[in-house]
Amino acid sequence: MFELKTYQKNTLSALVQFLQSCRSVPIADAFHAMLATQNRGNERYQPVFEDVPCVCLRIPTGGGKTVLAAHAVALAGKAVLDSDAPIALWLTPSDTIRSQTLEALSNARHPYRQALAHYFGDRVQVCDLESLQTISPHDVGKACIVVVATIQSFNVTDTAKRNVYSFFEELAPHFDNLPANQSADLEKVTEADLQNQPYLTAADIGRVKYSLANWLHLRQPVVIVDEAHNNRTDRFFQTLGRLNPSCVVELTATPVAGNNVLYHVSAQELKTEQMIKLPIVLAEHPEGWRECLRDAVLTRDGLELTAQKETDYIRPIVLVQAAPKGNEATVDVVRQHLIEQENIPEEQIAVATGSQKELDGVNLFDPSCQIRYVITVEALKEGWDCSFAYVLASLQSVKSAKDVEQLLGRVLRMPYAKQRQQDALNKAYAHIVAENFAEAAATLKDRMVQNMGFERLETGALIIPQQPLPLTGGHGGTPSMPAIPDCHIEVPQVPDTQHWPEEIKAAVQIRETSQGATILLKGDVDSDTLAQAEAFISKTLPEKARVAVKEQFDAHRAVRQALRAPAQLGLTFARIPQLCLQLDGYLEIVEKETLSSIGDWDLLDQPVQLAGFTIRESINSFEIDVNGQQVKYRHIDAQQLKLNDVTSHISEQDLVRWLDMEVRKPFVSQLQLQAYLVKMLAHLIHDRGFTLTALVRARFQLAQAISKEIERLRELAMEKGFQARLFEMSVPPVEDSVHYSFEFQAGMYPARQCYQGSYEFEKHFYPVIHDLREKTGAGKVAEEFQCAQAIDAHPKVKQWVRNIERQEKFSFWLPTSSDYFYPDFVAELVDGRVLAVEYKGEPYKTNDDSREKKQVGGQWEKSSGGRCLFLFAVAEDEAGRTVFQQLDEKLANP
Repeated sequence: MFELKTYQKNTLSALVQFLQSCRSVPIADAFHAMLATQNRGNERYQPVFEDVPCVCLRIPTGGGKTVLAAHAVALAGKAVLDSDAPIALWLTPSDTIRSQTLEALSNARHPYRQALAHYFGDRVQVCDLESLQTISPHDVGKACIVVVATIQSFNVTDTAKRNVYSFFEELAPHFDNLPANQSADLEKVTEADLQNQPYLTAADIGRVKYSLANWLHLRQPVVIVDEAHNNRTDRFFQTLGRLNPSCVVELTATPVAGNNVLYHVSAQELKTEQMIKLPIVLAEHPEGWRECLRDAVLTRDGLELTAQKETDYIRPIVLVQAAPKGNEATVDVVRQHLIEQENIPEEQIAVATGSQKELDGVNLFDPSCQIRYVITVEALKEGWDCSFAYVLASLQSVKSAKDVEQLLGRVLRMPYAKQRQQDALNKAYAHIVAENFAEAAATLKDRMVQNMGFERLETGALIIPQQPLPLTGGHGGTPSMPAIPDCHIEVPQVPDTQHWPEEIKAAVQIRETSQGATILLKGDVDSDTLAQAEAFISKTLPEKARVAVKEQFDAHRAVRQALRAPAQLGLTFARIPQLCLQLDGYLEIVEKETLSSIGDWDLLDQPVQLAGFTIRESINSFEIDVNGQQVKYRHIDAQQLKLNDVTSHISEQDLVRWLDMEVRKPFVSQLQLQAYLVKMLAHLIHDRGFTLTALVRARFQLAQAISKEIERLRELAMEKGFQARLFEMSVPPVEDSVHYSFEFQAGMYPARQCYQGSYEFEKHFYPVIHDLREKTGAGKVAEEFQCAQAIDAHPKVKQWVRNIERQEKFSFWLPTSSDYFYPDFVAELVDGRVLAVEYKGEPYKTNDDSREKKQVGGQWEKSSGGRCLFLFAVAEDEAGRTVFQQLDEKLANP
């Protein structure tokens, strides 16, 4: 099976936690709790249905959202319905995508189907609406059934005019013995149905309609909505309501107002996980389309030479966006120009338009394929994908080019979803007809935000200008500073410069335009002058225009930061030693697995208990209580009352086997776990008085409760073992450090909510800075921001990184008794030492968590022989020192 990336696991984990929480707290509260973990507390849940969770997962172009959707079917089915055989309705925006999705989910070798098989094995049935009638009632509840359909199939006001709402006698067995309370909400036959279905008679009016829509309503499907931004209409929600969904999971790159975005993935996360090529190297061509096309050809030729050094076969392709008919650079003209002026062989060119489909049936990944240029005008057909596409040449004016972002998305996908050995092949390339870099970049950024799912704060570092010369010189390979593009600021009026200082007047050029003015500053202007220029320009403008000016200056600073970042220049970061421990004569990094082994622990030696787990049955529902969180189930009909007293057909051994699969842990042997489960069931049945039937009915919650209990017992043992051996942990000797250390690597920084502010950091290793805010909600300078400023400004700091929490593959961490902790900042000093800084605000600086971090950080420093420093920084310490002074004192001694 296709192994999920870290960001995909995190996305699915957020979805499961949210859906599970919805069982015990209001949906809005569960939603806000999840957003709080992402520092997004100011967003509000927009209710769609009263008791049905409806959330959106935001995955940018190239992020694999369809694979996530396949996993979500099983995970949502279990979290909401407690079902290991759910029914899912998979809605697509078009018939083309419906056909592609249906084919992929039906193909046992395809990653989408393999994702389903991971949970259900061969218990999967995939069908469309036409073949749904072949599903037997015996399949329901035994196999996962995925129904793939277009939204348009259901989206209608008059249900008599859609087959999905029509009466089908073949579906009658699914409606046998239907209780009265279930039939009440189902659609009935009306006089309008008689007109469209002649075999119905007046006697049928009022009876339950044996329709596909009613069948779905009975089954409470998990609804997956692909490209959810296309369907935010009242009629769409009315349609969904008819189908009685258990939950709605929307997936899109570009959510709109009303989408409850539960989790969003950043471009840097996709880059780090080797899914897309970044940054986009952009070249603007004010001369016209011929020069644009010429340079695109040269770029591709250079990439093909570079690709020959790769072990995997790669044949770089240019996507050429020609102009529509009536313009100069039409498809035929461009094709002829490539052949006659650029000497491109005809067999290397393919045209893909509405009338010319020269890519149909062609395998572009085949080494025998000659195609290197694909000419189109607007979007390529839905589902078209070839990661060999490296260069976009848009021959239309960037301001009017239609679908340029769709074509740009085609050149972002990474071949084989694996970072290339040659750095040039880890980037995408765009040649655009535009007056200047700022105009071209601003247009592309807008399209990337609006139509590709990227965050505006991160786009500044995603597009960089093409450099006229290599970034490494010929003497010793020392990186040279790249050329910074000029800063173009568009304002609605010519600013009054009468009171500007002379040095600011000298630094800017003002050109009057039909929309106001363009203010030009040279790219190499220093950061202080840039900041002063922004302040004076903004003073002369109304409030709305000031916001736009700030965005333009921030975008320019982001480009400067990206081009000057050490990682971008090919420099490296010092290796950071990790805490190790001698175990059985061998040195090991203290990881989570190590922690469980140093706690002398046997599950069977632990007391068997499940405190806080209760089951209560009332007249209308039964309720499971796990540690104060109540999960309620409504009775479907009166026959379900007092079912807990009925003898179960499932034995204790059957339940043990099922729990063994659900609860299995890598740190507990199967024999030990099964013996523990036998003891647990005996305790619950004989000591606590639960019936076996009640435990079987509540088996999903029982599995969760037992899993949490095992984790609790393990953590207690880990804490005891950790504290006992903390002072034996040490940083390895210098000669061994390469094997027991962490290294920040270029392109491996999954940043989210990237910093974009007026202060220009000079020494951050990566082009972007993760989750750093300049101001608090109250408008004050944020304390963590001040800490970052202190580090960046200190003369003994060579470079630093804003460390990312819960990214154990890509961030530096130190062990704690229960998990890892990630210092907020990690710096390499000029003298070669490394510094880790953990910053805590006033309310947290003395709590238990902080005390443990101080202990661990102190042991890391103490055992390093002077190679590592740890600073636990606060806004003001006991001696009254600021964070700047605390840092200065820590670095005072060599």
